[in-house]
Amino acid sequence: MSTKGNEKHVKVLVLGSGPAGLSAALYAARAELSPVVLTGMQLGGQAALTHSIENYPGFPKGVGGAELGDLFQKQAEHFGAKVEFDTAHEVDFSQRPFTVTTDSGEYKADTLIVSTGASSIHLNVPGEVEMTGRGVSYCATCDGWFFKDKKVVVVGGGDSALEEALFITRYASSVTIIHRREEFRAGAILQKRAKEHPKIKFVLSTVITEVVTGDKLEILKLKNVKTGEQSTFETDGLFIFIGHSPNTEMFKGKLEMSDLGYIKVNDKMETNIPGVYVAGEAADPHFRQVITSAGMGAAAAIQATRFLEAEE
Repeated sequence: MSTKGNEKHVKVLVLGSGPAGLSAALYAARAELSPVVLTGMQLGGQAALTHSIENYPGFPKGVGGAELGDLFQKQAEHFGAKVEFDTAHEVDFSQRPFTVTTDSGEYKADTLIVSTGASSIHLNVPGEVEMTGRGVSYCATCDGWFFKDKKVVVVGGGDSALEEALFITRYASSVTIIHRREEFRAGAILQKRAKEHPKIKFVLSTVITEVVTGDKLEILKLKNVKTGEQSTFETDGLFIFIGHSPNTEMFKGKLEMSDLGYIKVNDKMETNIPGVYVAGEAADPHFRQVITSAGMGAAAAIQATRFLEAEE
């Protein structure tokens, strides 16, 4: 990285420090490209918020999300990546090197790997934030096992809500799906499977108005949207699946996106702008797993390396 005043020039700039970003940094560093990773607001990405990750290969007893992120970072740094606690706010793709404006100044990047991730959409009700990690979760694949033989609630009416509800039945003694409408948006086959499952019950035309705080989750406050009737519901866990929102606002009008705001990439992680790549949940509305994000990061870095080699 060369520095001129407040401006820094890098061959590979990675936006985001989750599994996609740090895997991209590892591969770019091993190609001796001295990548710089801007951490963003959440070091380690969404994965770092997960209490235990049990489906990442190489950790038969599971690994803490923050610990796995730390290992990713140390491995990338070992090969020469530089991790900066900095957040990007603006990008200019009108000419190369690309300009990225951050809290600390400006970067000029020959290639850019976007791995800004996505955020779960929250209910935004009292107690939700305080009880996250103490019974409130946004990932059944990550946390379902912790609710073995317990009663859980799933909120949502789309494919992901019903898929995750069916997944949690492997562990939970009962799963109650709470949905604000009478009808589900989920596909017919998923609806049929959920309705026929002996462990799944439904509370429809209902919203959660409060997650009662305490040492652990025990009570939800509910409201029927048709009658206005209020009630309480006892549960050990609350899984919220009302959608994901990709963190791609900065790239609107600059990179091609889907209607939902996910950046469009081809099978080589390339965007519509040569030299700009996307990895992880900013481009992935389907899998959203640590292992798939890491794989996309590796692919993006390999392509960035080939792109730079072709220019030499």
